[in-house]
Amino acid sequence: MSDRLKLLTPATLTLENKSYSLPTYMGVEGEKAIDITKLRSQTGYVTLDDGYGNTGACESAITYIDGEKGILRYRGYPIEELAEHSRFTEVAYLLLYGELPNSEQLLGFSSRLNESSIVHEDVHHFLSGFPRGSHPMGILATMVASLSTFYPVPDQLDEATEIQIVANLVSQVRTIAAFSYKKSIGEPLVYPSIKYRYTSNFLNMMFASPVRDYQPDADIDSAIDMLLILHADHEQNCSTSSVRTAGSSLANVYAVITAGIAALWGPRHGGANQEVIKMLEQIHAEGGDGTEFINQAKDKNSGNRLMGFGHRVYKNFDPRAVVLKQHCDKLLNKPGLNDPLLDIARRLEEIALKDDYFISRKLYPNVDFYSGLILRAAGIPTDMFTVLFAIGRMPGWLAHWREMIHGEHVTIYRPRQIYTGEILRHYQDINQRA
Repeated sequence: MSDRLKLLTPATLTLENKSYSLPTYMGVEGEKAIDITKLRSQTGYVTLDDGYGNTGACESAITYIDGEKGILRYRGYPIEELAEHSRFTEVAYLLLYGELPNSEQLLGFSSRLNESSIVHEDVHHFLSGFPRGSHPMGILATMVASLSTFYPVPDQLDEATEIQIVANLVSQVRTIAAFSYKKSIGEPLVYPSIKYRYTSNFLNMMFASPVRDYQPDADIDSAIDMLLILHADHEQNCSTSSVRTAGSSLANVYAVITAGIAALWGPRHGGANQEVIKMLEQIHAEGGDGTEFINQAKDKNSGNRLMGFGHRVYKNFDPRAVVLKQHCDKLLNKPGLNDPLLDIARRLEEIALKDDYFISRKLYPNVDFYSGLILRAAGIPTDMFTVLFAIGRMPGWLAHWREMIHGEHVTIYRPRQIYTGEILRHYQDINQRA
């Protein structure tokens, strides 16, 4: 147990007329936990917690969330302060190494990311094997897993090798992401350039071509960089817990990160902002402005769900959405932007923020709503939305992997279950079966 956990008065559990004493602890922000590590060995019972919603699977010093109060902090820093003052590379360093970098450290980290951005040339031959039109997330997951063959991971990691592997993944994920997009549309690949910073480099690889230069837009660059910051970590979510589960087997780090990418792909996780755009497309196809869809969303029997509103963790407001809305409004008000889907989104936001049905249930626009609109306004194709999420989440995944492998001991994750299948029965010859 961490020396930062405060030991509280033990809890008493009574089962079958026997009492058991269970240790209880409190974290630095006041969260309380009952330690049930020895529950099964002492009592024969396990806990049943569908979805792990009430299970603390690990100790972590990376991210703190208070869903009731709308609080999100990276390494103790409020997300609002980081959003106002930092860029993504600085936040990545903070998550990975625990402290904000000084000027020399940030320069060294940024330089290493730049130098690590080019992937092995043979990766391009591997990439050519995918059919045109392949989903970029499928390409990304496959390519990241394959990196272990191009950059073999030693059984015993020394500090220098680990630092380089981390830099490779944080930097090369955007290169592979851009390559996957170019492959999907049949355009030649654009290599990373020393001329651009982290986010601009990615956008250049996405949108430049031999017949057109990339025209940087400060507002788009700032909005995408902010989106990456806000997605950089989010405690023990589905993909991060997948990273920890895979990492607990001591699999190589490229395989571990691939587990996170695969989990992120789902529409209930990283694909949620893509679902927002699908909803807007549905409303547009039906010829509405969102008003009727809102009315139907209030009816549980209608089958229509208002995507991008409310959050499983945040019971009041999503602090990331508050930050991202400012950038979203700025992009949507840029001259020349004419997109009926974005007009529908504004209408949905306007109605929901005034409607007592949504206000009373605290169903406010969340980060997926605004990130989907920002990516749409920036010209990012819908099937690249989750890829952007993966780029942003990479430092968080790696921070959790590092925290786990550098802990006092790595316990392989192995949840229990409550069996509900057939009881003992015996094999019958095929001619005797009903």
